[in-house]
Amino acid sequence: MTAAERAARTAEADELCARAYLETGGGDTGVALVAVGGYGRRELAPYSDLDVVLVHDATTEIGDLAEKIWYPLWDAAAKIDHSVRTTDETLEAARADLRVATGLLDLRHLAGDPNLTLRLRSMIFAEWRRGAKERLPELRRMTRARHELVGELAHMTVPDLKEAEGGLRDATALKALVATWLVDIPHADLERSRQALLDVRDLVHDIAGRAADRVGPEVWDELARRLDVPDAVAAQVRVRDIGRRIDHISLTTWRRVDAVLAQETVPTRPRTPGLERIAPGVALASSEVVLDKGARPDEDPLLVLRAAAEAAERDLLLAPATAARLARESRPLPVPWPAEARQLLVRLLASGRGLQEVWETLEETGVVERLLPEWSRIRSLPHASVIHRFTVDRHVVETCIEASALIRNVARPDVLMVAALLHDIGKGGLTEHSVAGEPIAREVATRIGFAPDEVDLVGDLVRWHLLLSETATTRDPDDPTTVALVAEHVTSPEMLSLLTALTEADCKAASAKAWSTWRAGLIRQLARRTLAVLLARATGTRAPRMKEADRAVPAEVRADDRAVSVEVERTDDGARITAIAVDRFGVLADVAAALAVQRIPVRAARAWPQDRYAVSVWETPDGEVDAALLRQQVAAIAEGRLDPRERIARQVTSRLEPTVVVRPEASATATVIEVRMDDRPGVVALVCRTLADLEISVRSAHISTLGPQAVDVFYVQEDAAGVLSDERASQAAHALREILRATTA
Repeated sequence: MTAAERAARTAEADELCARAYLETGGGDTGVALVAVGGYGRRELAPYSDLDVVLVHDATTEIGDLAEKIWYPLWDAAAKIDHSVRTTDETLEAARADLRVATGLLDLRHLAGDPNLTLRLRSMIFAEWRRGAKERLPELRRMTRARHELVGELAHMTVPDLKEAEGGLRDATALKALVATWLVDIPHADLERSRQALLDVRDLVHDIAGRAADRVGPEVWDELARRLDVPDAVAAQVRVRDIGRRIDHISLTTWRRVDAVLAQETVPTRPRTPGLERIAPGVALASSEVVLDKGARPDEDPLLVLRAAAEAAERDLLLAPATAARLARESRPLPVPWPAEARQLLVRLLASGRGLQEVWETLEETGVVERLLPEWSRIRSLPHASVIHRFTVDRHVVETCIEASALIRNVARPDVLMVAALLHDIGKGGLTEHSVAGEPIAREVATRIGFAPDEVDLVGDLVRWHLLLSETATTRDPDDPTTVALVAEHVTSPEMLSLLTALTEADCKAASAKAWSTWRAGLIRQLARRTLAVLLARATGTRAPRMKEADRAVPAEVRADDRAVSVEVERTDDGARITAIAVDRFGVLADVAAALAVQRIPVRAARAWPQDRYAVSVWETPDGEVDAALLRQQVAAIAEGRLDPRERIARQVTSRLEPTVVVRPEASATATVIEVRMDDRPGVVALVCRTLADLEISVRSAHISTLGPQAVDVFYVQEDAAGVLSDERASQAAHALREILRATTA
C-alpha cells in the first residue's frame, strides 16, 4: 500500500463521480461536484467513504440533479458521504462548524463548473485566514479534548491511527494551521510521516477487510509481515515512532500558535526576534529557547544540557532547529562527566511537566541517544502489561516527572532522579528487567560521574525498584518474614527513603490503578515497618512489634456468634467494605461469595484474625455498594439459604492459565499459597471455600488486581498445628488447581 495506490484509487473514484455527473445532465455553469476531506486530499484508503458536495450558485436551479448523481454511485457500491449546498450555505456551514471548515480546506474539483470551484475555494481560504485568531482557540480545545478522550498513538494499547494524538487527524489539523499563514511547519518531515501513517492505515483496512482505524492485538503479526519487519513488537515500534514524530511536530506548532495568539497584533511579515540571555550560551526568543549569539556547541559540550534544562524548567519550547544543531555540533562530554553536567542532567530530569516536551525534542533530534546510548533499548518499546498506559520510554519520562514532586522527601534528589531515569532500562530482553537493568544503571551512573557509593545506590534502586510494591500487595505485613525480606535488600534508611519515593513515582506513572489509596497505604505501611527494623539494627535494639490496628467489633457481632457486620465507606476511588464476624472455617469464603454474587469487582483485599474474630477489608471501584443488601446475602450464604456455587463456578474463558504455587520461604508460621489467574468474579470465594472444605484455616489473605491479572496470596494454617505439612500443602495446591481449571475454558 503506497501513495501511488492511493492516487490510483482516487483517480478511479474521480472518474466514477465525473461520469455520474455528466451522464445525469450536470451542467458546466453555476454548479460543481467537489471532493472534500480525505477524498479531497486524494488519500482514499481501501474502504474509505467518498466525501462529496454538490455546490451551486443561489441563482442556479438544480432540481433533482443531486439524487440523479447519488444513485449511480450507490449502484456502483460506492460509500458516499454527500451534501448539497449553495456557495453561501457552504460558507455559512464552515463558519458554524469547525469540522466542516477544516474539511473544506481540502476542497477539490471533480465535475461541473471549475470557475465556481475555484471561486469557492478562494472564499473558503480567505475566510479561514481572516478569522484565524478567533477560530484557532476553538480548534485547540477540540484537539485537546480529542487527545484526552482517545489517548496517544505512540502509547495506546490499541492505537487509533486517525483520532489519537499523533494520528492522521492531527496531521490534517497541522495543514489547517499552516493555511492560516500564522505559523510554518517542517513540511517535508510532516509529509513523510503522514504518508507513512497512511500506508499503515491502508494495510490495516486491507487486513481487516473493512474501514478500520484501530490496530487491535490480532493485527500486529500480519502487519509486521506486510511492513517487512521482524515481528509484532517491531511493527508496534514502527507505527508508534511515526505517531511520535507527528505528535512532536504538532506540539511544537501549537506552542508557536499559542505565542502568536498571545500577541495583540498578528505580525504581517517575518521579523528577527530579539534575544534575551537566560544562561551562558542560551537565550530566549519569541517564547522559545535558542542558542545565544556567539554560542559554540563545539567548544561548550554542556550547552545542550543547559539549554534543555532551561527550557524544561521554564516549560518552554526548546527550538527544534536549536536541538538539531546541538545534536550535530556538540562535542561529546568527557567521561566521567564533570559535576556541572551531572547537575544539569538532574535539573532537567527534576523540571516537572516541562520535561516531557523537551525530552521529546531531544529524542527526535538525536540528542538523547548521544547522551544516553542505552535509551535505544526502550525507545517506543510497548509494555508487556496492559496496566501501563505508556510505552516503556514514555513511562520512564513520566516516572521522572512524578519523582520530581518527591525530591523534598529524600536526602539525595540527584540519585532519585537518575534512578527514575534508569529504573526500566533493562526492559526488552529475556532476563527479568530489574536484574538486567542493574549493571546498565551502574555503568551509566559511573559514566555520568557518580562516586562509587552513589553508583551502588543507583544500581540497588534499579535492581529492587519493584520490591516494595510487590511485597506490600502479596505478603502479610504482620508476618516478621515479610519485613525481613525487604530489610535483606534495603540496607539503610537512606535507600529505603529513596526506594519509597521511586516506588510511588513508578506506580503513579504506570496508571491510576497502580497507585490507589489502598496500594499506597500498604506500601507506606511496609516502608514504616522496614524503617523500624533498620533503625533497630543500627542501634542494636529490638524493633517494636507492629501489627494491623484492631478494628472495633460491633455490638451485634459480640452478642451473636452467627452475626456478620458489613460496613461500606466511600473513598476517592470507589468504596471500602469492612466485614467482621466470629472466626470460623469459611467465613472469608462467605463474604467473597456474596461480593461475587452481586458482581462487585474487587480491586484489592486484606483479611486477618483479631482475637476470636475474622476481619476482612475489600477495596472496590464501585462506589454504590448497598451495605444492607450485602449483609443480607452474607448471612443467607452463611446460613445455607443461598447457594452461590452455581453463580460463581460458571465456566469462563480465560486468557491466562491459572497457576497455584506454594511459597515455603515466605513465612515461618504459616504456609503461603499464591494464586494467579485472569481477574474475574468468584476466584477468592472458590479458593476460600475449597480451603474451608479441606479444614484449612486462612490466617490472612492479600488480594491484588492489576490489569487483567489477579494475584491472590493466602497465609494458611492447620486449625491447631500451624504450618501445613508438605503433603497437606500439596493436597491444597492440587485441589485449588482442579477447581480453578474446572471453571476456566
